[in-house]
Amino acid sequence: MPTTLTQLAHDIYRYTDTCNVYILRDGDAATLIDFGAGDVLDALPGIGVARLEWVLFTHHHREQCQGTDRLLRCGAKVAVPRAERDFFENPTHYRRVHPLLQDPFTVYGASYLRPPRQPILVNQTFGPMDVFEWHGHEIWTLSTPGNSPGSMTYLLRTDEGWLAFSGDLICGDARMHTWFDTEWDYGYASGLYALYNSVFSVERYSPARVFPSHDSVIDNPMEQLPQYRRKLKHLTQLYLRGWDWNYSVEARDNISRPSTVPHVWEISPHLYKFSGGSCSANWYMLLSDSGRALFVDCGCLDVQWLDERIAQMRERMGLRQIDAVIVTHTHGDHMVQTPHVRNRYGAAVWALDSFAETLEHPERFDLVAPVTAYGGADPVTVDRAFTRGETLEWEGFRLHFDWLPGQTIFGLVLYGEVDGRLVAFTGDNLFGSTDESGHEAVVARNPGIFEEGYLYCAEYLSKLSPDLILASHSNVIDNPRPQLDRFVDWAWKIREAYRNLSCDEDYRYGYDPFWVHAYPYRTLAQAGNTVELKLSVRNFRRRREKHLVRVRTPTGWTATPEALDGTTSPNGVQEYRVKIGVPADEISGVHLVTFDITLDGRRYGELFDAMVIVE
Repeated sequence: MPTTLTQLAHDIYRYTDTCNVYILRDGDAATLIDFGAGDVLDALPGIGVARLEWVLFTHHHREQCQGTDRLLRCGAKVAVPRAERDFFENPTHYRRVHPLLQDPFTVYGASYLRPPRQPILVNQTFGPMDVFEWHGHEIWTLSTPGNSPGSMTYLLRTDEGWLAFSGDLICGDARMHTWFDTEWDYGYASGLYALYNSVFSVERYSPARVFPSHDSVIDNPMEQLPQYRRKLKHLTQLYLRGWDWNYSVEARDNISRPSTVPHVWEISPHLYKFSGGSCSANWYMLLSDSGRALFVDCGCLDVQWLDERIAQMRERMGLRQIDAVIVTHTHGDHMVQTPHVRNRYGAAVWALDSFAETLEHPERFDLVAPVTAYGGADPVTVDRAFTRGETLEWEGFRLHFDWLPGQTIFGLVLYGEVDGRLVAFTGDNLFGSTDESGHEAVVARNPGIFEEGYLYCAEYLSKLSPDLILASHSNVIDNPRPQLDRFVDWAWKIREAYRNLSCDEDYRYGYDPFWVHAYPYRTLAQAGNTVELKLSVRNFRRRREKHLVRVRTPTGWTATPEALDGTTSPNGVQEYRVKIGVPADEISGVHLVTFDITLDGRRYGELFDAMVIVE
């Protein structure tokens, strides 16, 4: 890491706390590019600066602007990218009490913005081709989204050529600052494409040097920028869904056959698949000889359609009773009608104990696609929570429940012998493909680091070696061994691609948006009262790490303790209890508590937050 204050060129300096703050000086006046924690104000007199006139922000991320209080007091004017003005001025608008799938700047309800803890008043905004003139300097603005949706690079022409103040566009050695800031959708790579195009936009200026928000100055950008684009393109090829989107599920399914009930397809004498009609995701039924049934998932479909199918199955297929709905994973589209089946037909709800709480209390977590994001559906009550490796004897079938992360860490596999074949129900982890890996969307906010996600999943299924895979959103995968081999190969390759892009020694610090997290994520509070949060700090390293976490609250609030100073064992987790005091006169609404992290001497800043909703 660079020293705190470094002179980079005549009248250009860099100060480092939670990010690199660049100082452009003219006599006793200065303009800053980004502000960090605000400690730069203490260094300005030492280089002869008496007046700070402007702060130009490259983007909205909290570590760029977390010194809000000092910024408001210093009297400088603030300029930001026009596309991100509202992030600065109305930050809590981007933290929803009841997230929905269509909320802006979210991945199915989970926000990928990191707005400041408190509003910052903006004096001026820049469009993508504006010019800012200051004391004879001409700064060109260049739109470079990718790590942030409205991020901007500031270009300054000097005698040595263009200097590019690039925000989080790139780090040294052609590496990426964080992945979870570039994850803008559910596996379609819009953030990656934006980042790639932005890198090329900067490259066209042939800059002499690039000044990033994190890491060291890049002195050879015309080598690193093309190399970075190649890495991003390689990652994109691995990242996009591993199956051909152009063909329908029905076009690939040569296993299931129509039953006597419309849109209920027979896979084998005791196995059925619900597909077509109003079904947006596959769900399955295991029907015993006695007429008792287990449903595996029950997702987005019309209730009347479902009731008609159940009535017809009773009449034509001998269905007598639905014993349970087994929820394969935490996504709402696979369980949104589970409460209806429970309430109307008396079915129990079964899940794995490791994610039962995410179904019953989704508001406590900051996760993708909670059931409550699907049109105001009710949370799901779990009647029986199975443990990893538990076995169930049911109607002559021996069924095994186990943890199976992949697309999400909150998932299970249900497997057993049915009609002479080893059958595995795998949720959203896999899609049938004849020549690709078949992986579904890679989404860090599910969460799912590869060691506890797709890599684990691929190795697990390869070892299990089922004869038949019944996956959600997919055709039935018959004789899946060739695909599982490709799946394992892909999982190792994509993890390596992220490792090659990461600017941390362990890629997971830039990939996992939850390595520090508060529980519950959303907390209801009354003015004048105190609430308690559990804060977890995870260590991905093979050595002990030392951390300091400062708890930042809105003005007038209290945190006890204010600082968490400790160590975490190798590959371990350290937990703390923090009490947050709400002032008696606090207004109702959403308020942010943030966590300023220093890890082994490196200050990451306020990367993570929690919501306190004052009623």
